[in-house]
Amino acid sequence: MESTSPTSTKQTLTIPTPESSPKPSKKSFVTSLMAAAALRTPSFKEDTYFISHLKTFERKALKELKDKLMSSHGPDSMWGIPLLGNVDERADVVLLKFLRARDFRVHDSLNMLLKCLNWRKEFGAETVLEEDLGFKELEGSVAYMQGIDRGAHPVCYNAYGVFKDKEMYEKFFGDDEKLKKFLRWRVQVLERGIKLLHFKPGGVNSIIQVTDLKDMPKRELRVASNHILSLFQDNYPEMVARKIFVNVPWYFSLLYSMFSPFLTQRTKSKFVISKEGNVAETLYKFIRPEYVPVQYGGLSRPGDALNGPPKSASEFTIKGGEKVNIQIEGIEGGSTITWDIVVGGWELEYSAEFVPNAEGGYTIAVEKPRRMTADEEAVHNSFAAREAGKLVLSVDNTASRCRKVAAYRYVVRKSS
Repeated sequence: MESTSPTSTKQTLTIPTPESSPKPSKKSFVTSLMAAAALRTPSFKEDTYFISHLKTFERKALKELKDKLMSSHGPDSMWGIPLLGNVDERADVVLLKFLRARDFRVHDSLNMLLKCLNWRKEFGAETVLEEDLGFKELEGSVAYMQGIDRGAHPVCYNAYGVFKDKEMYEKFFGDDEKLKKFLRWRVQVLERGIKLLHFKPGGVNSIIQVTDLKDMPKRELRVASNHILSLFQDNYPEMVARKIFVNVPWYFSLLYSMFSPFLTQRTKSKFVISKEGNVAETLYKFIRPEYVPVQYGGLSRPGDALNGPPKSASEFTIKGGEKVNIQIEGIEGGSTITWDIVVGGWELEYSAEFVPNAEGGYTIAVEKPRRMTADEEAVHNSFAAREAGKLVLSVDNTASRCRKVAAYRYVVRKSS
């Protein structure tokens, strides 16, 4: 992370109209990160699944797989998609996933596909979404779908730190039956994400997985982790476009060595590793702030999706030794302004004040300066303006050498 010597440098972002939250005029640090990410992140390129984009041997392998599937197994379906009959273009997407997972070796791809079809029937994967498995307390914390990435892929979050508590561990992994039930629930969560996919050429055909390794009990969850990895790799090929690990501790290399043998080289090429304290900066490369959960330095809170698509956020960066003032102007008297603001890894001072337009008016301290700790979530607040003026949000990073990513958004409701 780039750093500079602390100075009294001040950056002022003036927002002239209250109807929207435009980006700062200067080039965002996140933009630079996105460009650099192309060089630093794994060289994985997601398939388009257009038949015209396939190489000759790949098209030949697809036809051969269809022929062999028909002769050895007959018509069948997966995720509600008929795999044979040339009546549904989604079938090609499914079959190509199995071919890609086995480097277009038709015999190996067919074996994988047949085993998957048998597993889905034995497991009851087609109906698992209808079941109430009694894992309400884990919803939204251990494994859950939330938001999309910058490419519109659904995002699945995983965090197993709660199982550091022995009672929680025994409750869900205490014996083989409990483990089987947990695995069934984990498949259910994944099936929810797959239900959001298009299975169409050029469409969204895979998900993003974010795995939080903070406080994860590596030794205790070894068996469960191996089961999950094996189950997903055998039966959900090419369903993950990118796997992002956050809050990666020093011992990750040991943990990685445990499950690495269960992964293909193509799967490993999708990995992104983010150390502790670098979560927001990493996630912002791939996911817009309004879709990143608040516990990871974003603006998305549980239940937000019930109100429709989230309001877009503006992204900016705060250099080490810099203070940023965001001025939202044009607020009319009688209006109410509501805002969200967050800085990844905070550890700086934040404040908000309302400055009246009238000469001689008194500035109102809406939020007094306070130190924001590293684990604090996004600020969400409102202010009813009795007179015309502007709202100034200040983030003071002059005591730090670290550059940080940040985001904000707001909405102004005028009085009727």
